[in-house]
Amino acid sequence: MKKILIAPFVFLVRGYQLLISPYLPSTCRYSPTCSQYTLEALKKHGLFKGGWLSVKRIFSCNPWGGSGYDPVP
Repeated sequence: MKKILIAPFVFLVRGYQLLISPYLPSTCRYSPTCSQYTLEALKKHGLFKGGWLSVKRIFSCNPWGGSGYDPVP
């Protein structure tokens, strides 16, 4: 059931990684990148908690946010 719910979001993130990200400069301040973090969070925690973790991570990826190694909890 969890895989069915997250499938469209995984598809969107993978599409971004393959079609858009290669043409943009690398600006993510974290390791793993925000898109990879999103995939891992969705697969590990499901749509709601994984989605929330992803949103928090994306909003913290700015010059005034954190940086460095930040794995999915």
